[in-house]
Amino acid sequence: MSERLPILRIGSTLLVSIQVDLDDQTVLNLQEDLADEVVKHSARGVIIDITAAEIVDSFVGRMLATIAAISRLLDAETVVVGMRPAVAITLVELGLSLGGVRTALNLEQGLAILAERSAATTAGP
Repeated sequence: MSERLPILRIGSTLLVSIQVDLDDQTVLNLQEDLADEVVKHSARGVIIDITAAEIVDSFVGRMLATIAAISRLLDAETVVVGMRPAVAITLVELGLSLGGVRTALNLEQGLAILAERSAATTAGP
């Protein structure tokens, strides 16, 4: 049974902490909900915390890249945080590069990446 994942807002950043096993429909729901929330709150950053995820299959991996691409089109950067070594190894073995997805070891580093982007954007050329 699919479910909706809660999306928290911290200033101009949206945070999704995945605490359940992801089925395909839940990921599709997340893609739609995140796009709506980015627009609704004019979010500049999206953090997807997968610390609790023990398995990320090829569909979920591709969807993370798709979510990042959609967010980028809506002017928000996506950072995936908390990836376990086994998950990283699996994604590499599956041949998924997660193109366009920034990664960080933890939430603190993910927030720092987004803060750097925000500062660079504010400073301008």
